[in-house]
Amino acid sequence: MADWDALAAVYDRQLFLERRAVEVALDLAQAEPDDVLLDAGTGTGAVLQALAARAVRPRTAVGVDASARMLERVPPLPAGWRVQSADLRELPAEDQSVDVAIASYVLHVLEPGTRRAVLAELRRVLRPGARLIAVTVYVPGRPRLRPLEAALERLARIAPDRLGAMQPLDPRPDLVDAGFRLESARITALGYPSLCVAARSPG
Repeated sequence: MADWDALAAVYDRQLFLERRAVEVALDLAQAEPDDVLLDAGTGTGAVLQALAARAVRPRTAVGVDASARMLERVPPLPAGWRVQSADLRELPAEDQSVDVAIASYVLHVLEPGTRRAVLAELRRVLRPGARLIAVTVYVPGRPRLRPLEAALERLARIAPDRLGAMQPLDPRPDLVDAGFRLESARITALGYPSLCVAARSPG
């Protein structure tokens, strides 16, 4: 995780581009006070901070990220919330112990095999019928968005060791392959053009 550690000091400079999709993701998540929420790939805590500002929020939330430097930059969180350093393929949660999981701007930077492993691990920790919200950079082929797709491809070529397989991604086929049931999807064009997908774990 040294590569993501190296990006920690500047990562927050682009968070304004994630903001709209994060708010949509939280709308889809519908986290209630009694829910246990897991933010997979929390980074510097953007999702947790946006959730903390909401009137209705869970009493228990855990942000997980493999980069310790990213986690060092997470601002103070509400009581009962915490962050933890861990590989997303080995989440620090018991089987079927999570009510809502959010994977925001993480799946599209993973290689396909790693992405499958992460989704399998999320399925393991989610209760039957629990919600998973995935947010990815997504370019649906509209001409006005093609310049962004080209820019992302250039960025991935410049820093493949830091950004892995960063590229626009529709995560729905991977979610279905992992056993999740798709519920809804919303595209956002303000900031990063993104796809927010709500799915349910089996059961």
